[in-house]
Amino acid sequence: MTEWDDTTSVALEPEVTDTKGDARDRAYLIVIAGSNVGEMHKLDHNLTVLGRSIDSNVRLIDDGISRHHCRIRVEGGQVIVEDLASRNGTFCNGERLSHHVLQDGDKLQLGKTTILKFSYHDHLEESFQKQMLESALRDGLTGTYNKRYFLDRLDSEIKFSLRHKVNLALVIMDLDKFKEVNDTHGHLAGDTVLSSFSKMVQGSIRNEDVFARYGGEEFAIITRAISRPDVYHFADRLRQEASQLVIESEGVRIPITVSMGIATIPEDPASTPQELIKAADDMLYEAKRGGRNRVIITPH
Repeated sequence: MTEWDDTTSVALEPEVTDTKGDARDRAYLIVIAGSNVGEMHKLDHNLTVLGRSIDSNVRLIDDGISRHHCRIRVEGGQVIVEDLASRNGTFCNGERLSHHVLQDGDKLQLGKTTILKFSYHDHLEESFQKQMLESALRDGLTGTYNKRYFLDRLDSEIKFSLRHKVNLALVIMDLDKFKEVNDTHGHLAGDTVLSSFSKMVQGSIRNEDVFARYGGEEFAIITRAISRPDVYHFADRLRQEASQLVIESEGVRIPITVSMGIATIPEDPASTPQELIKAADDMLYEAKRGGRNRVIITPH
């Protein structure tokens, strides 16, 4: 077992007390800049490794981050950050470090764009912070990521894919004849369809996949390190699950189908979000034109 696999829980000693006497003893790292922006990571283990490797406790994917970039160690009530000989260094409040005892409000920079804020919270602040971050990143109806987050994340994923030669796929999905659902059953029924479909997809994707609402009835999935045949089968499985989904509104069952278009890197010559989106959107158009309820992937 490598040293960063130690996940024995420890209780942090209170570092800060608010004016009401409530202990602010919940230590957190909050990603405030970079492709993982909005993520909150509670530091409730002896050792937490940050890096782009899949076995890191906190996985960060921005350019310039090493596989095992730095680690956070909790010891004697102190929270200590240590650089793990990263290529581009770990910085706290603008200064490069090898070892540093974190203070409430310190800002860590890893790689070129990722910045994390270290802070303590009491239970009320913890809940409020989570709600604020969720509202900034999530679509209110479906709980998926919103379009702004999706575009920012797609840009980071494309750069990462091209630099590290990692496969990347974009799946754009559109619910077929959704306007007819609204016209026939009303907008509340339409909302039920959107939320039910989203819940189904969220239960079928990997934790590292990014699922977002891209438009009214249009959704997108960013998925990394997956082959073209595998992403096609993954999307087709979602298509089949959607067609079997039981959705009811006011006692009326509403059947749905979904069309999908897929573009992939490195097969598609895309270097910007706009180029990859257009490639996937063109395939979505082909799926619609070909009769709907189907998946089309770009030729290669």
